[in-house]
Amino acid sequence: MGKDYTIPAQTRIGHVHLKVADLDRAMKFYCDLLGFELITTYGEDAAFISAGGYHHHIGLNTWYSKDGTPPPARSTGLFHTAILYPTRCDLAAILKRLLEAEYRLSGASDHGVSEALYLSDPDQNGVELYWDKPRDVWPKKADGSIDMYTRPLDLQDLLGELKKEA
Repeated sequence: MGKDYTIPAQTRIGHVHLKVADLDRAMKFYCDLLGFELITTYGEDAAFISAGGYHHHIGLNTWYSKDGTPPPARSTGLFHTAILYPTRCDLAAILKRLLEAEYRLSGASDHGVSEALYLSDPDQNGVELYWDKPRDVWPKKADGSIDMYTRPLDLQDLLGELKKEA
């Protein structure tokens, strides 16, 4: 393979498979709190969940991690799984749900191209919940490249999105 290879533009990340210590606890977070649906289980050690009936967006398993501990913070591994919501209102709805459940956020950012909520699942896997702003409002540098940044996200303004939909 030569250096000129470029991955096809239609390529997508199909799913993420997470090692968890307690499958029931992970299911409560991903299904009961975030709203993913259970598609199937693989014995008592794995579950496959999705949004909209896809075969699975997230796999959860305890094959090598049952009753395990999270990896140290300053080690290699997954930084976070990013879950893309279709609209700003959908992001506001999950924020409201998290606040009502008193689930702790670790951050909330406006990146210019997107707005994101950050939290950790019960196994301390990072989770980003976000929506992409329309491409025509993405900030650009003088050379035309995207000018992403990290600024605080106004959570009250985001929650105001729900009032617009009511």
